[in-house]
Amino acid sequence: MAIKSDFKIPLIVSASIHVGVIIIVAMGVDFEDKPKEMPQASAPAVQAVVIDQQKVNQHVEKLKAEKREAERKEKARQDELERKAREAKQAREREQAQIKKLEQERKQKEIETQNAAQAAKAAKLKEQQEKEKAAKAEAQRKQKEAEQKAAEEAAAKAEAKRKQEEAAAKKAAEERKRKAEAEAKRKAEEQARLEQERMMQEALAAEQAALSQTRNKQVMSEVQRYTSMIRATIQRNLVVDESMRGKSCRIFIRLAKDGFVTGNEIISGDPVVCRATKAAINKAGRLPVSQEADVYNKLKEINLTVQPQFN
Repeated sequence: MAIKSDFKIPLIVSASIHVGVIIIVAMGVDFEDKPKEMPQASAPAVQAVVIDQQKVNQHVEKLKAEKREAERKEKARQDELERKAREAKQAREREQAQIKKLEQERKQKEIETQNAAQAAKAAKLKEQQEKEKAAKAEAQRKQKEAEQKAAEEAAAKAEAKRKQEEAAAKKAAEERKRKAEAEAKRKAEEQARLEQERMMQEALAAEQAALSQTRNKQVMSEVQRYTSMIRATIQRNLVVDESMRGKSCRIFIRLAKDGFVTGNEIISGDPVVCRATKAAINKAGRLPVSQEADVYNKLKEINLTVQPQFN
């Protein structure tokens, strides 16, 4: 708006000068006379108008130049503002990017911290579990050691008992041998007497046969009873488990007159049941026997079948 006002003033001045010139020329013209050449005195006025017009044009050009300069400066100012705005925008974008990056890094650190905390918690839990496992294993080890020690002590006691029983059996065998030798001598000495008595015994044979048959029945009944008692004694001392169910062992047993087991041998059967049977016999030490000689003679060497019983 200021530039337009600057243009108006010289235009008004120029127009005023032209109007003034026209009026002066009109006043100097004689409408009644013929046209005359313009006097020489008017030349300075025209020249003045031309000069003024040149000044006006120069002033206009100057104003245009000033306007262009103002526009250039304005454009430069706008360009500078735009540049600063772009730089500010870029700075904001960089700042926002940096903030975003820092936020991402913060979140990443939070995640890493959480992961580290979870890992530490898991490690602590694992360590605790390992300690509990180790403690349990140590307890089991001590228990096994105690069990092994108890088993070794039991085995040692069993071995000592076995040796004692073997010694007793050896002594009993020696005693039997001595008795057998004495018995053989006695039988040899009595052979003559028996031969002498044979005739008398034959006379009594018929009567003895009847008595013997009755006695044999009684003896066999007693033998069966004592056999059941022997088997029951073994069963009481027999250590059984499920692997023995339905299995048995046939064993030979030799007994002294007082029931002391002087020997036992496996005839046939399941190895586990047979081992348990021998152990039960050794544990019992003595088995029931009759004091009656004819019953004892049936029992002193017997073959017995042992089958584990389950409740």
